[in-house]
Amino acid sequence: MRRNVVVGATFVAVLAGLGLGSAWLEKKASLEAAGVQAPRFEVDPLWPKPLPNKWILGQTIGVAVDARDHVWIIHRAGSLEPGEVHATTNPPIAQCCAPAPPILEFDAAGNLVGHWGGPGNGYEWPDSNHGITVDYRGNVWIGGNGRGSPPAGRGQPAAGQNRQQDESQTGGTQSFNDNMVLKFTQDGKFLMQIGKARSSKGSNDIANLRLPAKTFVDKEANELYVADGYGNHRVIVFDAETGKYKRHWGAYGNKPDDVDLGRYDPKAPPAQQFRNPVHCADLSVDRLLYVCDRVNNRVQVFKPEGTFVKEAFFNKDTLGSGSAWDVAFSKDPQQKYLYLADGENAKVHVIQRDTLELLTSFGEGGRQPGAFYGVHSLATDSKGNLYTTETYRGQRVQKFVYKGLATVTKKDQGVVWPTPRS
Repeated sequence: MRRNVVVGATFVAVLAGLGLGSAWLEKKASLEAAGVQAPRFEVDPLWPKPLPNKWILGQTIGVAVDARDHVWIIHRAGSLEPGEVHATTNPPIAQCCAPAPPILEFDAAGNLVGHWGGPGNGYEWPDSNHGITVDYRGNVWIGGNGRGSPPAGRGQPAAGQNRQQDESQTGGTQSFNDNMVLKFTQDGKFLMQIGKARSSKGSNDIANLRLPAKTFVDKEANELYVADGYGNHRVIVFDAETGKYKRHWGAYGNKPDDVDLGRYDPKAPPAQQFRNPVHCADLSVDRLLYVCDRVNNRVQVFKPEGTFVKEAFFNKDTLGSGSAWDVAFSKDPQQKYLYLADGENAKVHVIQRDTLELLTSFGEGGRQPGAFYGVHSLATDSKGNLYTTETYRGQRVQKFVYKGLATVTKKDQGVVWPTPRS
């Protein structure tokens, strides 16, 4: 017994010496003592099945699950490097590879069962795809954050700021190409466009969007919520059938403005406006809207009419592209848990939804199954399984199998590899 006490005391001393000890050890002990539970996942390294036709994915920038548990993703063919698409040259340089169509549909087993997307008659396809939603009627919505080629006389973007740049603070009211969202049927028939390319007048323009990141359709009111976005600093709501404007707001329910807030400073008071990008807006079963203020490292919660309820910060000291990228809800009737994609820190956080308390996280940086490189978007299916997509050079979709609830014993679980079978 004394040996165990000595070993335990030595372990605590080592952690304390590393600056890791007291806070998490106390929290771990309290969580275990209270029997706090959280959803547990294991990566499925065999999902999805290989794509046909030598197809590969670029930056994979959105994921959604429909009523049949089919998984939809959207990616950016234009983000692939020349060396990745040698099969598309004339003559072909090599046998591999070619970009997959922008929108791909997989069944629950990981088989590719549908694919479409790209420019067509009657609508303006985004310069840089961003986000996909399948609504309760089965319609498919997409946005975009492409700046497009600069108007004559404005010159080219600065180095490192190409048209598919995935994070930036955009001050002023400069308009860009992708100022719209599009609505399609599941087989790709065009239904509606809200907003027009290069027409935005800023964060209080009710006719146009500006680099919209993600959409959500509320079944009860048939309203479209748009996280708007990479250019604007707001949530905006439209009628999902007619496209008619309903309302919009900024952080804390304030009227949004386009003042450049500058770089995020974790020591400064919380910003009274959203930074770019406003990256997600998802409505829970108890009708609370969760908004990802990505670079401010926070999730803000609102009532559907825009009344501010609460907020929470996650990995608040994170710089760069921030920690609050996308949310999804657990599939229990109360949606007790909230999942948060943290692309900068290469993790998915598991959060107690009513208190916004971070319970545990999984994932770490890398390209192996279960690791992340720019984890960008989240969605859950009817069985509670979680799907993730990755931007930058991550370029993939992954499935994390729901394994039920388990007592929380680790703050960071790392890669959640499948448990060996005996």
